[in-house]
Amino acid sequence: MQEQSWDVTSSETLTGTRQSFHNWPSSRLEATRIVAPLGVLITPLKPLPPTSAPPTVLQYDPVRCQTPTCHSVLSPYCQVDYQSKLWVCPFCFQRNHFSLHYAENISETNLPAELIPQYTTCEYELQTQAPSGGPAFLFVLDTCNPKEELSELADSIQQVLNLLPETALVGLITYGTNVSVHELGFEGLPKSYVLRGNKEYSPGRMGELLGCATAMNGAGKGPQGGGGGAPRPPGVALREEILSRFLLPVSECSITLENILDDLRKDPWPVPNEKRVARATGAALSVALSLLDVGMPMQGGRVMLFTGGPCTSGPGAVVSRMKTEDIRSHQDIAKGSETLYKPACEFYAKLAHSTTKGTGNVSTLAASHSYHVVDIFACSLDQVGMLEMKELVEATGGCMVLGDSFGQSVFKESLRRVFKRFPEGEEVKDAGKMQMAFNASLEVLTSREFKVSGAIGPVSSLKRMGANVSEVEVGKGGTNAWSLGGIDPDTTVAVYFDVTNPGTAQLPQGKRRYMQFMTRYQHADGRTRLRVTTLCGPWHNETQQDINPIKYSFDQEAAAVLTARLAVYRTETEDVADVLRWVDRSLIRLCSKFADYNQDDPNSFRLSPEFSLYPQFMFHLRRSQFLQLFNSSPDEAAYYRYILTRENTTNSLVMVQPSLLSYSFNGPPQPALLDSQSVRPDTILLLDTFFHVVVFHGETIAAWREMKYHEQEEHVSFRNLLQAPQEDAQIIMDNRFPVPRFIVCDQHKSEARFLMAKLNPSSTHDRAEGGGAQVFTDDVSLRVFMEHLMKLAVQS
Repeated sequence: MQEQSWDVTSSETLTGTRQSFHNWPSSRLEATRIVAPLGVLITPLKPLPPTSAPPTVLQYDPVRCQTPTCHSVLSPYCQVDYQSKLWVCPFCFQRNHFSLHYAENISETNLPAELIPQYTTCEYELQTQAPSGGPAFLFVLDTCNPKEELSELADSIQQVLNLLPETALVGLITYGTNVSVHELGFEGLPKSYVLRGNKEYSPGRMGELLGCATAMNGAGKGPQGGGGGAPRPPGVALREEILSRFLLPVSECSITLENILDDLRKDPWPVPNEKRVARATGAALSVALSLLDVGMPMQGGRVMLFTGGPCTSGPGAVVSRMKTEDIRSHQDIAKGSETLYKPACEFYAKLAHSTTKGTGNVSTLAASHSYHVVDIFACSLDQVGMLEMKELVEATGGCMVLGDSFGQSVFKESLRRVFKRFPEGEEVKDAGKMQMAFNASLEVLTSREFKVSGAIGPVSSLKRMGANVSEVEVGKGGTNAWSLGGIDPDTTVAVYFDVTNPGTAQLPQGKRRYMQFMTRYQHADGRTRLRVTTLCGPWHNETQQDINPIKYSFDQEAAAVLTARLAVYRTETEDVADVLRWVDRSLIRLCSKFADYNQDDPNSFRLSPEFSLYPQFMFHLRRSQFLQLFNSSPDEAAYYRYILTRENTTNSLVMVQPSLLSYSFNGPPQPALLDSQSVRPDTILLLDTFFHVVVFHGETIAAWREMKYHEQEEHVSFRNLLQAPQEDAQIIMDNRFPVPRFIVCDQHKSEARFLMAKLNPSSTHDRAEGGGAQVFTDDVSLRVFMEHLMKLAVQS
C-alpha cells in the first residue's frame, strides 16, 4: 500500500470492521509511542455486499486447521498447494490436507467460496448442530404503574404480538408486591400462579411452585401417562409441561393473552402515604429467567422487562420503601454511603452469570444465560435501577430503552423495532426473518507478532486462555473469546491488541499480519451459524526511520471511538477527573508524535488531514454526557454509556460530536459547525445527538411562524423551509434504535438548552469570539482548547 492511498472507511462496507491504524508498528516499543489504541471495531452480523461475501449462507461446516490450539478457518489468505492438495495456516503455519471432497474438485480455476480472494467474510450453517426451534418472548410487566400507563403498555404489547412469527413462543409474568406467572394454556378463565415478591427463585424449584409435580415425579411414563411406553426423563417431562402451559406459540394463545392484557389492573396492595409501592422487580426477573432455563435451556429467548419505577422489595431492591430516603445519587455511590447499591449489583450480576443446576428429581441444566437475553424498557420520571441492572443486560446482550411514559413514541416505536425483520426479496439473505440472534460468541485469532488485550462492548469473558492472549489487559481481557448473548446486525464490539514482537530483529520485507474473527450464533430460525471474517495488513519496520506509512493509515474516526469506549470503561473503576486527565495526556502525546512543528513554536503546529479532526473529537468527548455527570442521574449515565459501547463507528461519533445542519433562504441545507456562531435569527438548525433530534428555530423564523406567514400562499417558500428539517428529522429517526426523542424549540425558549448545551461556546456571557448566540458556561472554547494543546505538544 502506497503512502496517502489508504481508504480507511471502505473496510466497514466490505468487512464490517474499522481499524485505528491499518499499517502497524512492528515492535512493542514503537507501538507504545503511537499512543492511540491499536484496535478493531467489528460489527459481526453487518450485512455485506455480494462483492465481498458469498450472497448466501454456505450449507456446510468450515474447513479448519488441524492444530488443536489454532483451529483457524480456511480463508483467501491461506497458501494453497494445488498439486499436493495442501493448505498452510497463516496463523500457526501448519500444513493441512484437504478433505477428499475438496481434493477431488479444487484447482486454481475452481475454488470454493472461502478461497475466492474478495470473500474475506464467509458465513456457514453448521450441519453438525441440530436446529433448536424458534425463540420465546417472555413479557414481564410492572403493574405498579397508573391505569393510563398500563393501558398504553398493554396496547403496545398487543401490537407487537402481530409482528411475531406464528411459531414464536410467548409467556406473561406480571408483578407488583408479588409475582404472577400466567398459565396461557388454561382455557375458560384466566389462571396464574402467585409467588411471593420478597424471595429469589432458582430453576430447581420452578416446577414445584408452578404445579408441575407430576412431571417432576416422573409420572409421565408413557404417551398417556400410564405404565405403557418408555419412561421419560423428569427434566424432559418438566420442559414439556412448561411449554404446554406457560410458553405457547403465539398462534395458539394470542386471544388468551390479549384478554389478560385488556384486564390488567394496578397492583391492589394498599400503599401507606409515607411509603413507596412494593415493586418486586428482582424477584420477577429471577422467576422469568428460571422459567426459561427450565422450559428451553438451549434455545433462544428474550425476557422483556417493562418497568415504571425502582425495585423496592425483595432481592435487587435499589431504594427503601420509605419516601424519606432518597434514591442513590452519584455522590452517594462515590462515597459508598448507599447500602443497597452493592447488594443489588451483586444480585443482578449473579442472575447474568450463574450456572443453573436443578435439585431433587430435576436433571442438571446447562448454563443457558447466553441463550436468554434480558431487555429493559424503563418509562418513568424517576430512576428505576438501570445502573444496578446494567451488567445483567450487558452480559446477555440485551437492549435498554429509557423513556418518560409508555405512551411516548420513544418507547412504542423502539419496542416495535426490536422485532425488525430482514427485507423481503429473492436476492436478500434471510429475507423476511427476524434480525435478532442468540447465544453468540466471538473468538479472535492473531498472528504470532501481536496478541489480544481485551474487548469492550456488550460482552462477557469466556476465560479462554491461549497463546495469543496478552498479559496487558484492556477492557475485558485475559481471554481471546467472549460471550455476546443476544446480537443483531448493529451490535459492534471493540477488540484491542498488543504488539508483542520485541523488535530485536527486523521483520522480513513484505511480512503481513493476520487476524480472524469467528462469530458463532443461533439464528432466529434455531439453526447454528458461524461467521468468519479474516483481515490482513502490513507491518512498518522502525528501521525505516519514517513514520509516514503509519501516519497515512490512521483512521481518526475509529480511533476516537476506541478511545471513547476505553474512557467510558475506565469510569467504572476510576474517578472521572482522572479519566479526563488521561484523555488530555494521550491527546498531547499523540499530537507530539504525529504533528509537524518546530520545537517550542506553537505557531508552527500543523496536523495532517488524517489527524485534523481528532482533537475536536476529544474536545467534545470531554464535554459529553459520557464523562460529565452534571445534570444526569446514575441511571441516565449508565444508559448513555451502555448505548455507546454497542453502536457502530458512525453512530458513536454522532453521540460524541453531534451533527448540525443549517436551513435558510440562501440555498439548500448545509452542514454547520457545532458552534454558537451557527445560531442565527434567520436560520433553522437540525441537531442530531443520537439520543435527541432537535429542530431549532432562530428568533426571526419563530416570530414569522407565530404570525402564521407559512399559512399564506405568497409565502410558500417559508412553508417549505419549515417543513424541510421536519422531514429530514423523520428520516434520521426512521433508521435508529432506540428511537430518539424529537424536540422542536425556539431560540431563547426553555427547550433550546438541548441545542445550546452541545455547541462549542465560542461566545459566552464574559467572552465573545464572533457572532451568533451566547452560551452561558464557564467551559473553554475549542479555540482556547487548541491553543493550549499546541503549546503543550511543541514543548521540548
